[in-house]
Amino acid sequence: MTEDVLFTTNKNGVGTILLNRPKALNSLSLDMLLPMLAKLKEWESDDTINLIVLKGAGSKGFCAGGDIKALYQARNNELSLQKAQRFFEVEYQLDQYMYRYSKPILACLDGIVMGGAVGLTYGCSHRIVTNQTKWAMPEMNIGFFPDVGAAYFLNQAPGKIGRYVALTATVIHPEDVLYINGADACIPSEALHDFLHQVEETNWQHQNVAQALEKQIQAYSQPSVLKSELALWQEEIDRHFAFSSIEEIIDSLGQTPNEFTVKTKEILLSKSPFSLKVTLQQQIKGEHATLEECFRNDLILAKNFMKHSDFYEGVRSVLIDKDYSPSYQYKHLSDVHEEMVQKFFHV
Repeated sequence: MTEDVLFTTNKNGVGTILLNRPKALNSLSLDMLLPMLAKLKEWESDDTINLIVLKGAGSKGFCAGGDIKALYQARNNELSLQKAQRFFEVEYQLDQYMYRYSKPILACLDGIVMGGAVGLTYGCSHRIVTNQTKWAMPEMNIGFFPDVGAAYFLNQAPGKIGRYVALTATVIHPEDVLYINGADACIPSEALHDFLHQVEETNWQHQNVAQALEKQIQAYSQPSVLKSELALWQEEIDRHFAFSSIEEIIDSLGQTPNEFTVKTKEILLSKSPFSLKVTLQQQIKGEHATLEECFRNDLILAKNFMKHSDFYEGVRSVLIDKDYSPSYQYKHLSDVHEEMVQKFFHV
């Protein structure tokens, strides 16, 4: 059993999952996902376990997502490619299982919560952010796409904010996470230890766990004094991101220059043109799709991206060489034709 994820239980009916790779910001590997899936299945049928707590080790964050450096090895190695494909299969299976889990899961979104970490926590019954939370779907920064069910849950955000978050890879803060329904409550980071201690010391046997847990959360939670930036820009986002093509979005942004539109246009033009077009189509297709359909599309897209040069070039520029100067295969939006995009949604 790997030490990268630790499982503990106590006499009060609490099962705890600790992501335990603090030096790697608790990035997820296949060797972590498989035991987590097995343990959750075991605990679901164990009458002595009433509540699951999901948290990350270290002071910097809950989890930075999937271990992208490990996936990078698939660029010229068939065995690594097969393992990468297996990683996505198990990750998506685990994420969907969390949505359907029959017992309450308390997820602690403290510090960095990005990519695969969002997918891991979005379906949990009780999700806590803190004033230290930095939440993002950052896949556009590496020539990939927002996966882990993002076409499902980002479409549940107000207006077109989901598209904005997906396409810009913007890092958002606790008040924004609450605004887009990425969490249920905010507890100050300095109070989180005491809150979790109370959870662990409470006897959860023979009571309505969900209701009792909500009362504990309310006792510790504090409304943010900051206004959601996404809420402030809601009207602008809805206007510019309502279009069905990236070209129209960028053209719309360019027609009304202000602080928001100038910055957003610059951000979009820095991304992989291919990733932009695939991601917008993924979000559009997800508007009326089921959770299962969105994950099914994600698996097809993930496997296709693992064979696409832009993904490896994006990873190289951001995580390997760190020159932040990717040379993508498709330089311009006009280089990416509609049939190329639609082909990516098929095996």
